[in-house]
Amino acid sequence: MFDVAVFGSLFLTLFVIMDPPGITPIFLALTSGRATKVQRRMAWQAVAVAFGVITVFGILGQQILAYLHVSVPALMIAGGLLLLLIALDLLTGKTDEPKQTKDVNVALVPLGMPLLAGPGAIVSVILAVQHAEGVSGQVSVWAAIVAMHVVLWLTMRYSLLIIRVIKDGGVVLVTRLAGMMLSAIAVQQIINGVTQVIQGT
Repeated sequence: MFDVAVFGSLFLTLFVIMDPPGITPIFLALTSGRATKVQRRMAWQAVAVAFGVITVFGILGQQILAYLHVSVPALMIAGGLLLLLIALDLLTGKTDEPKQTKDVNVALVPLGMPLLAGPGAIVSVILAVQHAEGVSGQVSVWAAIVAMHVVLWLTMRYSLLIIRVIKDGGVVLVTRLAGMMLSAIAVQQIINGVTQVIQGT
């Protein structure tokens, strides 16, 4: 009832794509200045949003993309552009949002999507669900998805301890570092999307 090879393959693929260690400085930058209780809630919200998006696309991914006439490269380019906008805000220090919405917005966008539930993770899950054979294959696929999101939550939840050590000056440095990393991720994602469009024509 459980295929270890399928589980391990998808888990490692999602680990590389979602990159829990790499998401840590971005999470710290986007949640800095909030109360610890709020930061913990945002970690949970971001993972819940990512899991919800991944689940929907895992079950209905092909139908959704076909119905909207959206290609995977277009999804990658759109996600890259969104990440680039967020990265520019981090680099310029313009991370403040209206007080009544900032906690929710940061947890949903960009943390939940497209950072965690980005085009790469979505496509990997769609393909894994498609190729899973029988009940054991499906159970293994969904177990890998759940396990990956537990790892993401634990990584963000306990990364908050870092803020206590690095203080305000360190948070500013982490914010700029996160902006650089995020802009590089965004540009690479856009390049990959454009490359796939060119190869497909």
